[in-house]
Parts: sequence; C-alpha cells; structure tokens
Amino acid sequence: MGSTPRRSRRWRWASLFGATALAVTAGGALACPAGAAGANVDFATHCIPPAVAGIPPIDGTTTANVSVDKTDPKVGDTVTVTYTVVTAAASNPTDLALPADIMTPTGKVTLGGAQTGDVTVAGPKKNPPVPGKAAFPSFSMTGTFTVTKAGRITLSPGDYNIHTSYILELDTPCTVTNPPAPASETVTASDGTPANTRTMSLSSASGDPGAAVTVSGSNFTPGATVTLAGRAGNTPTADTAAVTANAQGSFSGSLVVNDRTTTGIVAYEGGSWSADKGAGPAAYVVNDNSPVPPGSQKLTTAVKAGTLSMSQAGDAVALSAVDFGKGGASTGKLQTVTVKDFRGGPAGWSLTGKVTDFTGPGGRIDAGKLSWTPACATKPGSPSTCKAGSTGMVGTSGATLAQAPDGTLTGGEFTVDAGLSLDVPAFTAPGSYSGVLTLTLA
Repeated sequence: MGSTPRRSRRWRWASLFGATALAVTAGGALACPAGAAGANVDFATHCIPPAVAGIPPIDGTTTANVSVDKTDPKVGDTVTVTYTVVTAAASNPTDLALPADIMTPTGKVTLGGAQTGDVTVAGPKKNPPVPGKAAFPSFSMTGTFTVTKAGRITLSPGDYNIHTSYILELDTPCTVTNPPAPASETVTASDGTPANTRTMSLSSASGDPGAAVTVSGSNFTPGATVTLAGRAGNTPTADTAAVTANAQGSFSGSLVVNDRTTTGIVAYEGGSWSADKGAGPAAYVVNDNSPVPPGSQKLTTAVKAGTLSMSQAGDAVALSAVDFGKGGASTGKLQTVTVKDFRGGPAGWSLTGKVTDFTGPGGRIDAGKLSWTPACATKPGSPSTCKAGSTGMVGTSGATLAQAPDGTLTGGEFTVDAGLSLDVPAFTAPGSYSGVLTLTLA
C-alpha cells in the first residue's frame, strides 16, 4: 500500500508424528502420501449373489479406499476419483473357475461436507483368473465430479456391483449396510480467488495544485490498462490518467492532481476502483498555497509519516502429533504477529499467507490440507479497526489472515493470531514433516 514496501516473513514449522511399530505380511505395506491413495476403510456390506448360484445373500465386510487427482481444487475444477475395492465382501459363488478379463465393476462414491451427492464410477473389463469359490480380486473404478462449493469435501466408498460376462451375464450387487461408509479421503476446495499482491508507490507525497506525481506499480496483469486516479477520502476525484502494464506487470505513469481535496491516489484495472484488482490508496496532500492576508502570519508544522511494519513472536510452530493409521487434525497456534501502521493517510492494509506442501520421509502432505481460524485485535485509540480473515484453507494460492479497510484517516497497532489445523491422511508414513508459511503485509 502507498509507498510502503511489501514485507514478507517465512515461517517454518515441523509437525512430528509418532512412529508406530507395524508387523507386515504379504510383502509389506505401502505408505500413501497425501494426494495418492486415501485411507483404507472397512464397512459392512450386503451382497446378493446371482440367483443361479442358489445361495443366500452375503453380509460381510468390504475394505476399500478412495483417491483423487487433486486435494486442493478450486470451485469449477473437475476432480478425478478412483474407488478401489481392496477386499470385496463377495466371492466367486460357484465351483466354476472364471477366466481372465470377464469382470466389469461399477459403483458410486458418496460426497459429504461442503458438497453432497454421488459420483458414478466404473472400471475396465479386466481381471486375473478367479478360481471356483475364491475371493474376487481387487479392482478399481474411476469417475469425475465438478467442484461447486468451497470447503472440506469428504469422499466415502459406496455401493458397487460386479458384473461377469462368462456363459451368462451375471451381477453381484453389494450395498453399504449403514450408509455412508467411513470417509476415505478429504479434499479442501477454495473459491479460486487469489490474494491480491498488486502494489504501488508515489514519487512524492505532496505537491502544489496542478503538479504531476509519478505513480509506479508492480504485480498487475501484464498488458493490462491501469487507471491512475485521485481520491478524496473514499470518493473519487476527476483527476485520472491511464497507463499500460508491461510484460512483467509493472508500470510507471504521471498523474496531474488539481483537486485540492485529494487525500490519496489509487491504481486499478477495470472500469472502476476495486480492492481486488487495485493498489492503494497511497497518501497524497495538495499544498495549500493560498496567500496570507495583510497583517497575518501563516503558522505551519508537520506530522512525519511513519511506515507499515510487522513483527512476530517467533518463527517456528510445532503442531501436535497424530497416529499412523488414524491421521486426523495436527493442530497448533500461529506465532502472534504485531502490525504497526504509522503511515497516516487513507490507506488500509492486508496481511495474507500461503504455504508450501509439507515434506518428509514418506513423501508429502498437500498444502491444501492446512487450514486456519484467524483472529485480530485492535489496540485502543487506533484510527483503524482490523478484521480477521475467513476460516478455511490456506494452500499454495494464499488466503487473507487479517486486514484493515481504507478510510479518511487510518493507522494503529494490531495483534493477529490464528489456530492452525493440518489434516493428515491416516496412512502417512511416520516421521517429521515440515512446510513453509509465508506472510505478506501490503
């Protein structure tokens, strides 16, 4: 905002997960990093063998998992879902051996949380030979769904059907006894609105009526037309100019300021001012050069503008450990951030954050698994009042932690905190995982 440079702090924390001894058979166990297979879940299943088999329904247990191609989608994205039945509740109901490639599975995945409904999935006609009375082999089915709402969306394995094409066309439908089955995977969808990182500065904070001030900016859309405009508090003035951002999204242009009521200058893309596609206002004062009446003396003083800055109580956060095989919320608290706005003028501020993936011995935990619950307090006597950002995902795209609005006069001291929660997949390999949270004040 204004001529204040953006300030960034990179915070690293390690979330330590307790190692668990694990006895393994049948060739070992596979660690499943976030973004790969979801957790295996067991659920009661009611299967109806083909009538020609002459056997009653089967009430057994299915072991399955659900995986997705992206765990931090945006609203409007298409997510590919894979439903894998590791162990089916049903088996070959006859003594007749089934040859290879005669099984065609279909099923559904149940969505819960921010978005509900069923995802239809289907698998290829492909299987190894199945001896008589033997268990059906593991199989996978895929499908897609479009994200329509932001928030946490759970995915649970649902009903499935095993169709066989050998001598006769037969079906073995299996339904979830107590739907929905336990969630195997969770995705956290965002609204797709990236944090605004546009910045601007002025060559001078004041000038005589009719003087030109140079306005410079960065992080605008490359090639975009940028309007430079005066503001009197929250009201636009008639003083405007237009420049074009270069291939790097930067610009430098001149604005002639005639309006004596001007308190700030903004730069924005589009047809009108928008905080989402603009920067500023940067404080600007039109000098009062009116003549002094005879017999009078004009007295002047100055209030020196300061800076916009932030400090932190620490640079590391240890999140709570979770158990292998259970996973869940690894929680902690952001180190307190203190924001000091001593610039004066009409410009507010915004504190945003974005996080990297968490990396460790078992691969990675997706950045979209980290969410926060922000809080912000204003020191008494401050002209501005800060507002906490929304609870939700942080992710690689970033989110707002706190902000103070533009106003006729802004400034003050503020403390910003946030509760943190990392959703760790159940079968993430034991070990220490760390990610970097970058905070930007502008």
